[in-house]
Amino acid sequence: MKRLSDYRAIVGDETISTLYRTARKLYGKKILQINSTYVGGGVAEILNSLTPLLVDAGVESDWRILNGNPDFFNITKKFHNALQGDKINLTDIKKSLYLEANQDFSVYAHINQSYDGVVVHDPQPLPLIQFYKKRQPWFWRCHVDLSHPNLEVWDFLKTYIVRYDRVILSDESYRKNDLPADYCIFAPVIDPLSNKNKELSDRDISKYLKKFNVREDKPIITQISRFDKFKDPLGVIKVFEKVRQEIDCRLVLCGSMAADDPEGVQIYEKVKNRAESFIKKGDIVLITSENNILVNALQRRSAVILQKSLKEGFGLTVTEGLWKAKAVVAANVGGIPLQIIDEQTGFLVDPTDIDQTARTVVRVLQDPEMAGKVGRQGREHVRKNFLVTRLVSDYLRLFNETL
Repeated sequence: MKRLSDYRAIVGDETISTLYRTARKLYGKKILQINSTYVGGGVAEILNSLTPLLVDAGVESDWRILNGNPDFFNITKKFHNALQGDKINLTDIKKSLYLEANQDFSVYAHINQSYDGVVVHDPQPLPLIQFYKKRQPWFWRCHVDLSHPNLEVWDFLKTYIVRYDRVILSDESYRKNDLPADYCIFAPVIDPLSNKNKELSDRDISKYLKKFNVREDKPIITQISRFDKFKDPLGVIKVFEKVRQEIDCRLVLCGSMAADDPEGVQIYEKVKNRAESFIKKGDIVLITSENNILVNALQRRSAVILQKSLKEGFGLTVTEGLWKAKAVVAANVGGIPLQIIDEQTGFLVDPTDIDQTARTVVRVLQDPEMAGKVGRQGREHVRKNFLVTRLVSDYLRLFNETL
């Protein structure tokens, strides 16, 4: 099990000592975290690291996964997209299936007075709160950009949000004026000691790339993302085509298929069909393996890391790329500008401007000295602001205030 002391060499003794001191008043307190998937996506990654570190600090921390059938996850994916502004046909059947899955889960997921606090992540388990007699503070951690939601879905979900003691957002700009609850801001984070972010030898990097047929004979451009329309993989291919007109390079699109994201297969097939000629030549490589060391190896070997999102709650892949001191070219949307100071820790582009994005990638490829300097500054920015020890501190502070 990971311990806070494992991070001493990265964040310093004073930071670790402060975390242990902050947790003293919480000894014996029990916290439950609930989300909808154990693997795939940033929420699962965060909870995999956060849970044992809270335990090490002295807080009894449990983690449960909401069970749902394919119909439920199809609906919640539509809700997720609608919270980011997409259209939706919000029928009574959708509402009923959404509530029934949560009610069914509540029958055997006993959340009783033994817990001192409950943290619910994202829209999937949001209604759980109405199926229990409330005996402790409940917190809703929303990882989605709520700044311009579909108003019909937003009004429906507010029925349950009003029951929560506090909403946790990723940025102040995500707060709706009619948010019906107290709120606070927690920046998402990465774990520098996880398989996705730990140091790798050149030998291990090459071994993993070879295993997944990624050749190293030319510069590699990589986007690590679910196959999701808001991650715009088709737009990434358009950027690649323009970059290739000036520099011979290779594109890797790597994204796992999360259990709560049924659209992923459809988007993947569209991308595969669009890139067919490049795939045959080995110049575009599509990977759907759930392999964190592979992601680590790809990011470390890439000349440029792209994140061309059209919408983005935060974008942990940006933080991952910065941590590896890589030049990251990313869309100026959602939580990405929180991580990238343009031309200092990375490069921000208009996600709808294919030409600008391609020019920026070419510039980085042509000037490795500049790219290296920006990469080093990006890594330091992450060390100060976006590591998992920061999130442990945020949660300890919240629990001290409310429990």
